[in-house]
Amino acid sequence: MEKKIAFIGAGNMGRAMVHGIVGSGVADAKSVFVADPDSAALEDLRAATGVNTSSVNREVARVADVLFLSVKPYLYGDVIDDIKDALPEQAVVVSIAPGVTIDFMEKRFGRKVKIIRTMPNTPALVGEGMMGMCPGTFAAQFDVEMVREICSSFAVTEIVNENLMDVVTAVSGSSPAYVYMFIEAMADAAVMGGMTRDRAYTFAAQSVYGSAKMVLETGLHPGVLKDMVCSPGGTTIRAVKVLEERGMRAAVIDAVEECMKASRGE
Repeated sequence: MEKKIAFIGAGNMGRAMVHGIVGSGVADAKSVFVADPDSAALEDLRAATGVNTSSVNREVARVADVLFLSVKPYLYGDVIDDIKDALPEQAVVVSIAPGVTIDFMEKRFGRKVKIIRTMPNTPALVGEGMMGMCPGTFAAQFDVEMVREICSSFAVTEIVNENLMDVVTAVSGSSPAYVYMFIEAMADAAVMGGMTRDRAYTFAAQSVYGSAKMVLETGLHPGVLKDMVCSPGGTTIRAVKVLEERGMRAAVIDAVEECMKASRGE
């Protein structure tokens, strides 16, 4: 019998995951259940995917084999209090919130609940997400592999220790924002040079996409790939010199470090 996958929360990440799971065929729409207080969001999701929807969290928790808590971090305590008596004993709970620890969730449930903590990112909306994942005290290897298979429909997944989850938040969970800023800045410069805005975004975004693919598929160090573009006395090395002078690397490192601190609640 097909596993029943439930979601509490139909925000951007919840919708992205539902679309990935249903669209890839990992699960049939009839086996997916979504709860959210926003009736309009639920109607849009149901129309687009055919999944089951409800405004009552306990209703979807009650039928779940795997339950994704796709709500904001500050809501986790209240949501767990609401559903903990309705959740089946063998259900696996998957969290996606930065800063919410496995220990907090296990204590809040007050019983032996199989929890898997994850950190996805918004490129899951286009099936190109990155997700860190770590199991809780009571989650077996089978549970981890099951959730990993589900999530592979919208993200590359890596198992990490929980002490690295704040790093995952900073280097992948939040980092799309940094990349979008870089793309926007390059496009602004292209517009200054006379290119139309829409074409500038295409040139900048495709260059970032292709460069990232080069790193992943060649296995070469990013510095080696950079040097391959920098011809002696050429145009690229002059641009690189400016970025080094303005402290691009240090600014990125400082930004990622600050994100880690925020995730840790510092």
